[in-house]
Formats: sequence, structure tokens, C-alpha cells
Amino acid sequence: MTDPVLKNDRLIRALLRQPVDRTPIWIMRQAGRYLPEYRETRARAGSFMDLCRHPDLACEVTLQPLRRFDLDAAILFSDILTIPAAMGLGLDFVENEGPRFAKPIRTRSDVARLGVPDPERDLGYVLEAVRTIKRELGNRVPLIGFAGSPWTIATYMIEGGSSDDHRLARTMLYQEPATLHALLEVLARAVAEYLNGQIAAGVDVVQIFDTWGGILTPAAYREFSLRYMQAIMERLKRRSGTKIVPVILFTKGGGAWAETIAASGCDAMGLDWTVDLGDVRRRTEGKVALQGNLDPAVLHGSEAAIRSEAAAILAAYGRGPGHVFNLGHGISQHADPDRLKVLVDAVHDLSAPYHQG
Repeated sequence: MTDPVLKNDRLIRALLRQPVDRTPIWIMRQAGRYLPEYRETRARAGSFMDLCRHPDLACEVTLQPLRRFDLDAAILFSDILTIPAAMGLGLDFVENEGPRFAKPIRTRSDVARLGVPDPERDLGYVLEAVRTIKRELGNRVPLIGFAGSPWTIATYMIEGGSSDDHRLARTMLYQEPATLHALLEVLARAVAEYLNGQIAAGVDVVQIFDTWGGILTPAAYREFSLRYMQAIMERLKRRSGTKIVPVILFTKGGGAWAETIAASGCDAMGLDWTVDLGDVRRRTEGKVALQGNLDPAVLHGSEAAIRSEAAAILAAYGRGPGHVFNLGHGISQHADPDRLKVLVDAVHDLSAPYHQG
């Protein structure tokens, strides 16, 4: 069953593998730097975190893509590092460098000092943004909430920011696995409470971004990443009356473990562009919906190339429900918004035959 008040519930139905008239589409990072109106609003906010912390401005940038494109969902504008910021690690975003923490986590005593943030008290600006966006959306389309996976958040906390090789996090994994497990456990509890707060505030779908799960070995992925995402899913309040809140699990680079992810308890699995969608559908035997998985670089191509590649993705999945069209990762800041419109319109135009009869 789906939320009966949504005017466009294609996304919800697809995530629950129910029939739809067309394949729904939304885009990771659809509110972002490729849009000139986003850049103007961010400049007005003063900084990235100020933009995140101002509910009205977060609402504004969340809705900007929906004014340009016929998208089937909005996604909350926020960041996966709001949880460690609320833990007091001193988050700052440095121009042309990315996130930096003043107090990285390196020892067991560092982990012991961490507490689970209270969503309303410590992350209330996110929940207020959710409530504001839901009010302004008027239930036109679903609102997607999200959080980072414990492993992905932990990599930033341990490294102190972005990293090319995640050396410190991977060193902790092999030298001090008990310390890493302790960190991941507190993060799993924090993410579950945070997502439950978003659900209570009104989001219709949640996605867990496991951006760095794919850098792990298969065994380490199961032990240090998937295990804690499963712990989150077990704690989520995924039903409220007749409303079901589907959960999307996206591990970048995780296509080789599709069968394992499909058995994790998620409703849908996000896929990057390095795997064949049809192959994963066969391997997972319809156990979960699949989301993806156009190469983001296709948006730098011609209009004809965009339509052709979109058609290829739709054909790879084939007939029937359970497909949500998306890029295989976030849209590039250098993408032309007009090219994204070509893609969104192409998916809606070309997908109808896959849902007839």
C-alpha cells in the first residue's frame, strides 16, 4: 500500500515493485551546483553549512529542480555529515577542498566520548526543513530523506575529511577492528534515530548512501558496512498506519555483491554505472527494486546520445515494475541543466511501453 495523499506516487509504487504507468526518475544531487539558481541561493546563505542549517533556504534549493524538470521525487537538501557535526567534531567545508573535521576520531577514547545526537534537539534544523518542504510540496511528489552509512560517515570522521585512499580508516579496520566496530555501532544508532526523525517529520522514502562501501573487500564489506546498514534497517519505523516508507540502499561499487545486498532487508538497491542492470535483475530474482544506473558523464553528450543511453538502460531492465531511473552516482556540477531535461523527458517518453499489458 502507498500513501494515498500523494498526487504522484510512481516512485513509491516502483520501490514496492507495484505497477506504474512510466518509470519514475529522480537524480542524485538533483539540487546542486549545476543549477545557477542553486549557486545564487548558496551565495546568499554564505556557506554550505549555513545553507543546510536554514530550513527556508534548504527548502528553496530542494524545490528548485522540480520547477525545471518533471521529476518524480524531491530529495531533502542536506549532507551526510550532519550527524558527526552534531557530535561536536567541528565540521567545516573548505572551498575547493571539501569537509574538514577539527576533531577527528583516531582512538578508542575518542569513540567513547561520542554520544548519539537527539534528532529534534541537535538536528532540528534538518527536521524543520523536512516539515517546510512537505508543506511547500503539497504532496505533489514524494520527499526522499537520507543519511550516510555508518562506514561511509566513519571514513570522514577518521580521516578528518575527504581522502583519496582512506588509509587511516582502512588501517583502523585491520589494526584496531574493535575500535572501528565501536564507532560503527554508535553511528548505526545515530543514523537510525536520525532517519526515524525524518520519517516522523514527513519524508516518504529514505536512502542510505554507502559511498565508500565499494572500496572494501567482500568480507570486510559484510562485516563493517552491510552489517551496520542492516542494524539501521531493523530499527527503522517503516510503517505508519497505511503508509509504508521504502528504504533504498546504495553502495557505490557494490554491484558484485548484489545478491547479498538484495537479501539485506532493503526495498530497493541503488546501482552505479559499472554494472549491467539486466544482469543484476536476473541475479537478484526480483527480490528488490533496482535504482539506476546511467553513467553521469552521459549528460555531457548530445541530446541524441542521452536519449539513446536512456533507452538502453530501460531496455536492460526490461518490462514490468521495480525500476527507478537514476544516475549511477551524483550529477556533475558541470552538467548542462538543459541536458538533464532531455534525460527526464526521454525516460518518461520511452518507458511507457515497458509498463503496458
